[in-house]
Amino acid sequence: MVSTDRFLAFAAMSLLIISIPGPSVLFIIGRALAHGRRTAVATALGNVLGSYLLVVIVALGVGAVVERSLVVFMALKLAGAAYLVFLGVQAFRHRKEMRLSSLAPRTAPAARGDVRTVADGALVGLTNPKGIVFFAAVLPQFVDHAAGHVPVQMLLLGLVPISIGLVTDTLWGLTASAARSWFGRSERRLSLIGGAGGFAMIGLGVTVAATGRAD
Repeated sequence: MVSTDRFLAFAAMSLLIISIPGPSVLFIIGRALAHGRRTAVATALGNVLGSYLLVVIVALGVGAVVERSLVVFMALKLAGAAYLVFLGVQAFRHRKEMRLSSLAPRTAPAARGDVRTVADGALVGLTNPKGIVFFAAVLPQFVDHAAGHVPVQMLLLGLVPISIGLVTDTLWGLTASAARSWFGRSERRLSLIGGAGGFAMIGLGVTVAATGRAD
């Protein structure tokens, strides 16, 4: 179905692109700093689910519309940016609650449920401009149209960056949450790092909104 040379070439391209931290990685780090390891892992999982949904959209042919239409691309980008700012504001507002929950983890409620956290990550992954461009513009170039079953080829190839991203995003999140644990030894430091995570997400949202396209 997918030739070995195309598969390896796409894997190498995916690794190169994913190794450059983008909005999703910064979002996961911000969530890890604000809420800890469990939230970081759930966010990473949600992010790859949202990213693979992009693969499905491209495989079904809708991705071409997103890539060719500046209006659609901008709408998706701004929606994702606005949601990042919203989550950042929420993280900053509840930074003191995060501090209290770290001091009494058995009684304090979680900041967000796991399903909601995964959904947050999925939305960011789905509206990530870097992902939209990569899957809409790069993925189709590695498909062998002569071999047929183009949508299936895209779905199979799409698993490559998704798998790489799951590993790298999780490592980013675990590393950031480990730093948060160290800061957690002090009430003030943990509150500060929670606020920093919120500000990071707000700044990321603004950056995503300000990032344009060549056309």
